[in-house]
Amino acid sequence: MDLKSKIFIIYLLAISLISVIVTIIDKKRAIKHKYRIPERTLLTISALGGSVAMLITMNIIRHKTKHLKFMVGIPIIIIIQMSALVYIINCII
Repeated sequence: MDLKSKIFIIYLLAISLISVIVTIIDKKRAIKHKYRIPERTLLTISALGGSVAMLITMNIIRHKTKHLKFMVGIPIIIIIQMSALVYIINCII
């Protein structure tokens, strides 16, 4: 595995961990009626690569699962990300 691939994997792991942490923090703040993390921030983290981890976390902790913006938006982001990844891989090979 080359250096670029290793960096990419480390990035995906880091952004996934961030998305899990941020989703859990937002859920805890919602329960305590405290200041929430903006939806735009959650969706941005998802778009930056944390979409799969965020979707899984949201379903496990039952957070934002009634919000169409998240239950449709994040899967759409995942599809776009997977399509881009397939395109990039095909261009490299």
